Amino acid sequence: MGTAERREAPEDGAATGGTALREPEARDRGPSANGHMTAAGDVRAAERPASAARSARPAARVAYRPLWVEEPARRRRMPDPVRTAAVRAVLIISVTLIQAMIAFLCTMAGSWLAFPMVISSVVSTVLATWAALDVWVTRQVWNQRNGVVSTPSSTARSLRRERRRVRRQARIAARGQERIRRQSGAGRLSHS
Repeated sequence: MGTAERREAPEDGAATGGTALREPEARDRGPSANGHMTAAGDVRAAERPASAARSARPAARVAYRPLWVEEPARRRRMPDPVRTAAVRAVLIISVTLIQAMIAFLCTMAGSWLAFPMVISSVVSTVLATWAALDVWVTRQVWNQRNGVVSTPSSTARSLRRERRRVRRQARIAARGQERIRRQSGAGRLSHS
């Protein structure tokens, strides 16, 4: 039902049910005096007193679509060290591309700045290559240390095993100290 058809409300004053979704032609909606949403040109509904709106039969609730629907992420978030290396690489690569473009334009214009820009572009290209390799190496190291790669050769298992062993020994030592403290304090009546 379009906006023009909705404005042709029944003459007996009965409220009509709304539509489930907003129509594109009814963009200017605002709350009327009785709190219902009305189209911009719907003067009769806005001027109707609140008592008349209450006495009319109840209107169907208007359900609006949410502005967005949250979807689960397709991939998990990158680990922080890998994310840091990736951001660093993107910044270095973008600066390298800007320098290369400036070097090209200065060369075409015959500017004195062309030679220094070409030299800095070569240096930046080496840095950009290093930054891209750094992302890959950081990701591989993180995967191996934190156990994402679940292979028998992964060092993550031995590191976790070592950490568990150290924690277990610390707990045993703490229990032994507590036992000694309890036993030494229980048999004495005075500290002399």
